[in-house]
Amino acid sequence: MSQTRAPVSIVTLISGRGSNMRSIVESVAAQRIRGQVAAVISNCPQAQGLNYARGQGIATDVVDHTLYPDRTAFEKDLTVAIDRHRPGLIVLAGFMRILTPAFVHRYLGRMLNIHPSLLPRYPGLSTHQRVLDAGDDTHGVSVHFVTPELDGGPVIAQCRIPVLKNDTAETLADRVLSEEHRLYPEVVGWFCEGRLQFGAGGIRFDDLPLSAPIQRSYQSTDPA
Repeated sequence: MSQTRAPVSIVTLISGRGSNMRSIVESVAAQRIRGQVAAVISNCPQAQGLNYARGQGIATDVVDHTLYPDRTAFEKDLTVAIDRHRPGLIVLAGFMRILTPAFVHRYLGRMLNIHPSLLPRYPGLSTHQRVLDAGDDTHGVSVHFVTPELDGGPVIAQCRIPVLKNDTAETLADRVLSEEHRLYPEVVGWFCEGRLQFGAGGIRFDDLPLSAPIQRSYQSTDPA
């Protein structure tokens, strides 16, 4: 891709420690993403990821959802906080709020999310335990464009992870998170390079329709 493309302004939304945000910030610093994390915004004043962002010199803001009577009022101020940075991309990185259709449509095609399952399997919470309860032999992670349906947007890329005989929800979560930290920056990089678009015709990757999620190989840290 052309190196004259302007870096993309990225706003990241978090609710907790922001480990995926951190992996993206590190990839920007290593010049693997042609963008700049302009701001990190949280709905939780005590979110640990805010301290990391401040330490990196990144602007931070808090829009505390508990101070608002409803989602619409909360999202009105959240939109103001986001838009002051004129983002080309919104990255949800452990942002634990359900978004209204109006908010999603405002940023449609430029908002990404990462989810710890092989979507469309197991949208929502407690994915690791649900995989174990179902007896699945494969788990994974998905990056998708955000649409109004919860965890229902078109999937861009996935990584499949084997479920081991002695796995617990905690061990699965650890291995999934390691792959999240690899996959999410890669997809963000594609978007910032202009390789990835989403519109009425679906996802396009390198100017071709993406008919199925891109599959990335699992970098095993499992015992032999």
